[in-house]
Amino acid sequence: MNHRGYESVIGIEVHVQLKTVSKMFSGDSTTFEAEDNRNTSPITMGMPGTLPVVNKKAIEFSVKTGLALGCQIRPSSVFARKNYFYPDLPKGYQISQYDQPICEHGELTFTVDGREKTVSITRAHMEEDAGKSTHYGDYTLINYNRAGIPLLEVVSGPDMSSPQEAAEYGRTIRQIVRYLGVCDGNLEEGSLRCDCNVSVRKIGVKTLGTKVEIKNINSFRFIEKAIEFEIERQIDLVERGEKIIQETRLYDPDKNKTFSMRTKEDAQDYRYFPDPDQLPVLVAAEDLERWKSEIPELPRARCRRYVEQNGLPESDANVLTAEKEVADFFEETAKYCGNYKAASNWIMTEILRSLNESGKTVTESPVSPHHLGEMIVLIEKGTISGKIGKTVFAEMWATGKDPQTVIREKNLVQISDSSSILKIVEDVLATNPGQVADYKGGRTKLFGFFVGAVMKASKGQANPDLVNQILKEKLG
Repeated sequence: MNHRGYESVIGIEVHVQLKTVSKMFSGDSTTFEAEDNRNTSPITMGMPGTLPVVNKKAIEFSVKTGLALGCQIRPSSVFARKNYFYPDLPKGYQISQYDQPICEHGELTFTVDGREKTVSITRAHMEEDAGKSTHYGDYTLINYNRAGIPLLEVVSGPDMSSPQEAAEYGRTIRQIVRYLGVCDGNLEEGSLRCDCNVSVRKIGVKTLGTKVEIKNINSFRFIEKAIEFEIERQIDLVERGEKIIQETRLYDPDKNKTFSMRTKEDAQDYRYFPDPDQLPVLVAAEDLERWKSEIPELPRARCRRYVEQNGLPESDANVLTAEKEVADFFEETAKYCGNYKAASNWIMTEILRSLNESGKTVTESPVSPHHLGEMIVLIEKGTISGKIGKTVFAEMWATGKDPQTVIREKNLVQISDSSSILKIVEDVLATNPGQVADYKGGRTKLFGFFVGAVMKASKGQANPDLVNQILKEKLG
């Protein structure tokens, strides 16, 4: 993108908190709701004499994520100590991976502004999380519940050039890890956090500018806004002849600006060396094949299948595949009723609207895929009309009852008997002689008035096709 004659170069580090029951190197619980400093132990607190043991489930989740991102999986990877001193890191170092990460050399393709974008994945390495610092003016409180929770840090190449690409990249990573079931993707709870590396350079210049890191952004909208601000800030500095400092900055959404946190360290500042307490992580060939076979159909492939095999518009497919649970709900519904487009329409309108209004997730829907599919079949058979279907759906949502029961209890069966509809049409025409005369005099738009009047008289139960047919015959 052209920003006042400059272009931005953006890379992102996505920290994926792995959804394991216990921490990376200890048996401590990972529950978010626990009281402060409850999920701790001598291992978490780095007490002398403790020996951390790696969590195998975290390795499995890391490998599956790497495979989904097209990465090569190292048969042998190494944990290292990343040394820095901060109150939320009780050991004085973080167990991470450095020069031998478990996943590397992948790529991710996504769509932004109607065009495809492919971003390289440099590496995805395992590490433990730090504790959480909460600042209160002159003092800071530390909660070590998060310390030691397994993370997979996914590091992109410097391949993005706009805030929109960066935000969509983050959304796509979140979508994939949720499909895999390795992370809940809850940004508000910090389950997925993004660090954005941003630099600017004159258009046409090949060398990279000085990189600035924006730390711990927990909203895709804030990713866009923070990067937009940072690009303009850096261009202003260059235009004034000032030097851009390599540093870590934080984003303040209330002020919509970034501010300096600390000078950015280089790798040598962390004094990485292999952790003497950890053996190399060996990924057996049989484990790799099993984990590969357990990876579900990913959202991009699923979206393509809905378009190419099921005939859905791409817009429908994108909405339905945004969340795995919604896509599963759609497929169960379509499998029962056999009409993919009708299933898509009902889910994208009534189901998603009702879920949004109620605050429920699709797995909590009072209307099951089976019942929704059954209702669609009843509409197609002519038992009820599409309009009556909305009334039936509302009752199903409120009560959890199946459509047959709702239709029977509410007497909502569609009237498809020609003689019954003819009687209603004749009554409507008899009570509206002026409109009939106007229609026959050339005001053909009144036809809609007659249709509405008949449907109202039948309480919405008359078959619309028969209503139209009989009205045309009676009006000549």
